[in-house]
Amino acid sequence: MTRLVTASVALAGLAAMITLDASATPPNPYKAPKLLALGSGTAPSGGFCGALPDPAGK
Repeated sequence: MTRLVTASVALAGLAAMITLDASATPPNPYKAPKLLALGSGTAPSGGFCGALPDPAGK
């Protein structure tokens, strides 16, 4: 009985979040992001945490 209640509450919460999100901003397929986005293609600049330090110390 506990699993049924927990699953029901989880599914109801998920349905509520999807409903609220869809009602706040209706989906627009023309403004949707790409299905598979592997980056913007631009080089990182500024404070990029994954950048290695410059060996010359510049």
